[in-house]
Amino acid sequence: MNRSLNPALLRGMTQARTRRDAFRIAGLSAAGLALAACGVQGKKAEAPKTDAVKDYWAKQTKHGRVVFANWPEYMPEDQAPLKKFQQATGISYQYKEVINENAEFFGKLDPVLRAGQSSGFDIVVMTNGIQLQHMIELGYATPLDHAKMPNFLANAGDKYKERSYDPGNVYTMPYTSGVTGIAYNTKYVDEDIKSIGSLFDPKYKGRVGMMNDAQEIANFGMFALGLDPEKSTEADWKQAGEKLKAQRDAGIVRKYYDQSYIDAVSKGDVWISMAWSGDVFQRQLAGEPVKFVVPEEGGTIWTDNMLIPKNAANPVDAITLMDYLYQPAVAAELDEFIQYVTPVPAVQDLLREKATKATGEGKQSLDQMVESPLMFPSEAEYAKLRTYVKLSTAQEQVFNPIFQSITQA
Repeated sequence: MNRSLNPALLRGMTQARTRRDAFRIAGLSAAGLALAACGVQGKKAEAPKTDAVKDYWAKQTKHGRVVFANWPEYMPEDQAPLKKFQQATGISYQYKEVINENAEFFGKLDPVLRAGQSSGFDIVVMTNGIQLQHMIELGYATPLDHAKMPNFLANAGDKYKERSYDPGNVYTMPYTSGVTGIAYNTKYVDEDIKSIGSLFDPKYKGRVGMMNDAQEIANFGMFALGLDPEKSTEADWKQAGEKLKAQRDAGIVRKYYDQSYIDAVSKGDVWISMAWSGDVFQRQLAGEPVKFVVPEEGGTIWTDNMLIPKNAANPVDAITLMDYLYQPAVAAELDEFIQYVTPVPAVQDLLREKATKATGEGKQSLDQMVESPLMFPSEAEYAKLRTYVKLSTAQEQVFNPIFQSITQA
């Protein structure tokens, strides 16, 4: 890519993703918590009945237009994939980069959808976590018609068809994923980091970066104790909180970072840090001495998901576009730009084939992508990855303060 600013870095400057000044999932701020609370006052939706889903979709027709809301820098600048979609289907599109943070975006959707009105969007992209959970539980997400998802069913990886936060892809189709692991600067760290214990090692006192997001540090606190975050209990959260508090009080942590952690690692302000895979890969492409590892104890996988909000004006056009993006050639074009983890495994071979025909810097960049576990995790790495614990509203009020007390002290 010959871009003056890489997408990951630019996204970090403009919004919470890549990953966040305003906190991607559960707002750690009081405003974020308030938004979450306001979204759970309504009656929770029951699981959709098969007949009701069929009846809904039987009444829907193609309108020839679709409005797609996404995060900044999640689509090539020329919007070529969308232009090709329009040519192939006759469906015109509006693409709006209006999502800067999940809690904030949910806060805008909630009163509109609660009132039974249309949000004005046919597709929105949200990260698995508290706000996506509220969207589903409150009936704000339209159940999908799998008969209209042939590309997804044929080309999505198995890991993206069975996810704990949306089993069976009833409401969502993944757009892209990323991994939370460990980054370290090889100019200052002369060992191969393998364990999450390195983030707690006194020899790196004052040179460790941790994230200021509650769910992110909670996962790493639990990994360090050999606990599975997805199955964790209140007792586990308290135990992880004590582990992280001891790390902080020992002076091991230099700072609890937002997106700026990656600059701190690159400059050597911190030598080792919690990190997001896409950030590190961008720095590696730039030739910086930064490595990324999924710790032996485990790492976190997060996914940004496409869904059709309740009362969308053009659901048939929306699901057509969502499924279109699962054609391997289209998914490859997207992933070459986004440089995160694609939900379409065939992309790796397509980029490998493209690399054989490329020359110069283009070939070098493609070769790095194809071989990078940051874009294409191995089966062994996938096996170590977990997502976040699913929290009820009452559990949020216990969980968040435990970990906020560490990062905000």
